[in-house]
Amino acid sequence: MKKILICIATMLTAICTQAKDYRVTSPDGKINLLIQSGETLTWSVSKDGAQLIAPSRLGLTLTDGCVYGQNTRFRKVQRTGRDEVLPARNFKRSKVHDNYNQIKLISKDFDLIFRVSDDGVAYRFVTKKGEEIASETAEFNFPGDPMAWIPYVRDGGNFEQQFFNSFENVYANIPLSRWNPARMAFLPLTVESAAGPRICITEADLLNYPGMYLCNRDGDSGLEAVFAPFPKTIVQGGHNMLQGIVTSREPYIYKGDKGEELPWRVVVIADNDAALADNDLVWRLARPSEGDFSWVKPGKVAWDWWNDWNIRGVDFKSGINNDTYKYYIDFAAAHGIEYVILDEGWAVNLQADLMQVVPEIDLPMLSSYAISKGVRLVLWAGYWAFNRDMEGVCRHYSEMGIAGWKIDFMNRDDQAMVAFYEKAARTAAKYHQFVDFHGAFKPAGLTRTWPNVLNFEGVNGLEQLKWMGPEYDQVTYDVTIPFTRLVAGPCDYTQGAMRNAIKANYYPCDNEPMSQGTRCRQLAEYVIFDAPFTMLCDAPTNYEAEEECTRFIASIPTVWDETISLDGTIGQFIMMARRSGDRWYLAAMNNWDERDITFEVPFEAPDGSGATLWRDGANAHRNGQDYHREEIKVQDGKVTVHLAPGGGCVLVF
Repeated sequence: MKKILICIATMLTAICTQAKDYRVTSPDGKINLLIQSGETLTWSVSKDGAQLIAPSRLGLTLTDGCVYGQNTRFRKVQRTGRDEVLPARNFKRSKVHDNYNQIKLISKDFDLIFRVSDDGVAYRFVTKKGEEIASETAEFNFPGDPMAWIPYVRDGGNFEQQFFNSFENVYANIPLSRWNPARMAFLPLTVESAAGPRICITEADLLNYPGMYLCNRDGDSGLEAVFAPFPKTIVQGGHNMLQGIVTSREPYIYKGDKGEELPWRVVVIADNDAALADNDLVWRLARPSEGDFSWVKPGKVAWDWWNDWNIRGVDFKSGINNDTYKYYIDFAAAHGIEYVILDEGWAVNLQADLMQVVPEIDLPMLSSYAISKGVRLVLWAGYWAFNRDMEGVCRHYSEMGIAGWKIDFMNRDDQAMVAFYEKAARTAAKYHQFVDFHGAFKPAGLTRTWPNVLNFEGVNGLEQLKWMGPEYDQVTYDVTIPFTRLVAGPCDYTQGAMRNAIKANYYPCDNEPMSQGTRCRQLAEYVIFDAPFTMLCDAPTNYEAEEECTRFIASIPTVWDETISLDGTIGQFIMMARRSGDRWYLAAMNNWDERDITFEVPFEAPDGSGATLWRDGANAHRNGQDYHREEIKVQDGKVTVHLAPGGGCVLVF
């Protein structure tokens, strides 16, 4: 009898866990998702019949040994969809079309949701208990051996050491099989699939869960996720004692509440590179904001740190003092620049206490002076200093008229740190202050959920040129990130250099830094790089010596009503069109190869329509600062422009 019962139980287990297929198709019918449940849970994706993602496992392993995704039986299946236009705030377009088909697979222990849009696939787990998750299985297996643009974690060492990093690096453009197995990569990561479409892997709605890294330990074309374990002990340390250093960790990556929606695992799918640069899937997957954020004012900011407070022709010693910041405020007011930032140095060093201001600075006076000029101040804050009393410092400085915070040196994305981002956004919003996260991981939808979060770093921006040698290639990086990093959201790149060097003339310099590439490239970056809070990195006196360019930079919007990616090839060039009101800006940048590009105007422009063109000068290949501004007439709806090596252009209608 006992043998019979064992046999029946075995048969019932086999019936309950036998493989079952679930399929979802994109609204246009081109992308097909297959989910297979059985002994393991896998997903795969094809487009137009060609496989893009081969069967890849997914699941959650709890600290008690239970595995969500093994022998799973789904009790119920719910299918839904959406096709609507959503209003967007402080974004690259004012209206976003959200159209997808969704399946929700409901089991006893968890729910699993997949969404399939015309431009990608995403999935997420929903918990039902207060789980401790020891690890998450998230695989991305690719047919063949495709090329990828891999942003390795810059700092070496084992994976534990790599969890502490700045989320900044250039891209290794190699086949997946040549991935260094000792290195992790942060997101986003872009793959050129063997079937042709480009695939960008990232995540969305990341609020209370560790960020995802990818690695390839097996030397094949399969990637697997890695997550930082939850920190058990954190000590103050790092840069100027402003960072939290993890000294021990818990045996889990996540500990949460019942019914918590975990982050979306996102696969953006684009037929070509240009379509990647136009994608807004991460924004669509993020949860909407709640409350009134009409008080948030995006804009530009005069910045002090990159130019090393190096103003000239004045009768005072420049530096971190009242006279210098009054000069920055006067400059901003004269050019309609909304903000001035006080970067590192205004608070007493090594104290991690934002209530201790250096004696050379009278913050109440400076804030009142700025407000009288129509300008608002923004304060830089190290993570540890801000986190120790964020309620107190937000309340104190909001009463002083401080508009927002640039919070820096987080350099982690474990669950505790990810939760800090939302707490900082919520606390700042309470006091009508905005946030720019520097020293940060990539954006993952927080700018939609909390519209007072205007920007993220997570980019190897212009600051690198204060110290990187001539072998460093910022120009190629600039025409790579529109198809990789910027797919996730805005970036605090800090453009606007007025010293512009060709490849042969560039050298690093701390107090008189320069950019690589041409002057018009710097102008184009204000159009091409998404950044609702955009810095003018150079010194006021350098801008005053280049009044024509400065007036133009100050006039460029930082948020847009419409964005169209016109053309581009990752690592080679990018062409973008953006509209604010009834004014269009068309911009392009290239790598170190000079080229002729042709804009096809994305709106009706009768022959003879006028526009202003900013282009590389005839000698920009010898002197990066050479540029030419001219009024042109459009013929046949097209405009052809020559780009110098490392060049750029902007066309304004």
